[in-house]
Amino acid sequence: MRILRASDYRSMPWKNGGGTTTEIVVSPAGAGLDDFDWRISMARVEAGGPFSVFVGIDRTLSILEGEGMRLSIAGHDSVDLTRASEPLFFPADAATEATLAAGPITDLNVMTRRSRARHTVRRVSLSEPLDFTTEATATLLFCHKGSIQIGESPTVALGARDTLWLDEAGQTLWLRPQPHAVVFLIAIQND
Repeated sequence: MRILRASDYRSMPWKNGGGTTTEIVVSPAGAGLDDFDWRISMARVEAGGPFSVFVGIDRTLSILEGEGMRLSIAGHDSVDLTRASEPLFFPADAATEATLAAGPITDLNVMTRRSRARHTVRRVSLSEPLDFTTEATATLLFCHKGSIQIGESPTVALGARDTLWLDEAGQTLWLRPQPHAVVFLIAIQND
């Protein structure tokens, strides 16, 4: 079990140069944009425009802040993505254009290389304790809002935008919101 603190995340320019991204974690450690197996990041999007193309990559986007955006993804109907929307899974190598609904947004971005891994993302609102057992090769719990105590110890906790990383299946945790939290459960299965 590892806790990744929001204050330790690193920022870098987008692949297309149109903004910046905050990298939460990448695997393998130290991998770049062309050789990661999987990557989790946040991006601040100030204006609409084309997405960077990542060949052989699948991605899931979720809106964390702002009014949302409309995505036009080649071969698919346009999709409106808001803070209330389910996380949106789509191929990162499909031409994608974003139009902001009303001002800047911040998104959560999960990407996996098709030949090496696959992923799922779920948003969960917690107001009661939850027993949680991991099933994937890597499970990450991103605390979007509020805070969460992990287990019985008050010293093991996630604050807003901190991430818990569990790197094997079969681990059971007791998650206790303080008093309410919104989290994203990210499961990554290596192929």
